[in-house]
Amino acid sequence: MIHSNRPAPRPDELSETFAPEPEDLIDLDADRLREECGVFGIFGHPDAAAITALGLHALQHRGQEAAGIVAFDGKRFSSERRLGLVGDHFSKQSTIERLPGNAAIGHVRYSTTGETILRNVQPLFAELDSGGFAVAHNGNLTNGISLRRELIKQGAIYQSTSDTEVILHLVARSRRGRILDRFIEGLRQLEGAYSLVAVTNKKLIGVRDPLGIRPLVLGELDGHYIFASETCALDIIGARFIRDVENGEVVVISESGIESHKPFPPQPMRPCIFEYIYFARPDSIVHGRPVYDVRKKMGAQLALESGVDADVIVPVPDSGVPAAIGYAAQSGIPFELGIIRNHYVGRTFIQPTQSIRELGVRLKHSANRSVVKNKRIVLIDDSIVRGTTSVKIVQMMRDAGAKEVHFRISSPPITHPDYYGIDTPSREKLLAATHSLEEMRRYIGCDSLAFLSVDGIYKAMGETERNAARPQFTDHCFTGDYPTTLTDISGENARSQLSLLAETA
Repeated sequence: MIHSNRPAPRPDELSETFAPEPEDLIDLDADRLREECGVFGIFGHPDAAAITALGLHALQHRGQEAAGIVAFDGKRFSSERRLGLVGDHFSKQSTIERLPGNAAIGHVRYSTTGETILRNVQPLFAELDSGGFAVAHNGNLTNGISLRRELIKQGAIYQSTSDTEVILHLVARSRRGRILDRFIEGLRQLEGAYSLVAVTNKKLIGVRDPLGIRPLVLGELDGHYIFASETCALDIIGARFIRDVENGEVVVISESGIESHKPFPPQPMRPCIFEYIYFARPDSIVHGRPVYDVRKKMGAQLALESGVDADVIVPVPDSGVPAAIGYAAQSGIPFELGIIRNHYVGRTFIQPTQSIRELGVRLKHSANRSVVKNKRIVLIDDSIVRGTTSVKIVQMMRDAGAKEVHFRISSPPITHPDYYGIDTPSREKLLAATHSLEEMRRYIGCDSLAFLSVDGIYKAMGETERNAARPQFTDHCFTGDYPTTLTDISGENARSQLSLLAETA
């Protein structure tokens, strides 16, 4: 932890590389981690598409750029895929009526880079010799590019740039007899992180990667089985949570019931720790842990590790709220909403001049001056990526009259990029990867800066510490310990591979 009474320097005095660009002044959410997608599936229900749309509403936080649903009515598959939010398209009765059937899968998408185009919107569908096959994918294949190039050399014709399409080609090219066996044969060729839901003429299938990096749960509604990325999608439709799909498990649902397959060698689960820090909705339960409670414990642990004399605890909305509540309870310092978020603003337009552009910040977030003025405040946020958002938040507090601004982060410093379905920049653009703690403090402009330790985050998860020999979670963004092979980013062409990998997500 760093304390200093020196005046905070301008951000561009420290590093031109990390100086905020004009566009960044518009949106305080611009420097957030993004998850790429969420999935949902239901089998045997007469209102399958409508229920899937509701489930996707609950998962909207996992992807806001596109949504899609594929349904099967016993004779044919119907597909509706749209750019934009679920509610913009799938709340319309006319859209649901075009998706008849008692089986459906759905997907919400966030793309990492480049243009969001309709051909990349999932679920993806293909007609195979055994019948129709549709799949939706949450995660990222770390050998997707290599597989894609190999398949193209063999004559495969791709319709999208999504790594999910690799799965369709692997299933199509398998010479196994049953569609399930063909699917499993394809899965054995994949590397990386994935939770999949797929629908065939007779089955709904849910799959989780061998380490269980990406989440997937099994539920039930009126005797009909459901797959979803999070339990909050079950809650919205009044479904009952049954259990988490296990790591490396293939769960098959048909008119005969439910069956489980374990086609991979057993190994300990390593779920992504960022589900607890940021991605999962606070009201979800992930592997038996209520996310809201875990985030409060992270804040409490942060207070134990890096307490500071202050007058008020202020969360960065909305992600910092649970941790700030925990920090306040542990420290005894009052919790206040020192930043007010306007939830009714869409993507802010680009204003024509610098002075007007800076005013655009206040469209989404504004300081609660009566709470902040003449106070020593502790700002609580869940993470720092590039740091550009943090610069603006701290300056907002100073402009509102804060006497001191102490910044506390309820996770460890992010020093390594992610390749498993989280949109992170390259390592040279991660603030903590290239700057010391004091340099970061100076760049952000706060009076002190501290992060939760790696062992501290494990303590908040109910563990005594991180097991270095066998880590309990996937935490490579903090430790550099990648749990799988990274085929697509190794070798001489690593940089170009990384760029292409981002585009395929």
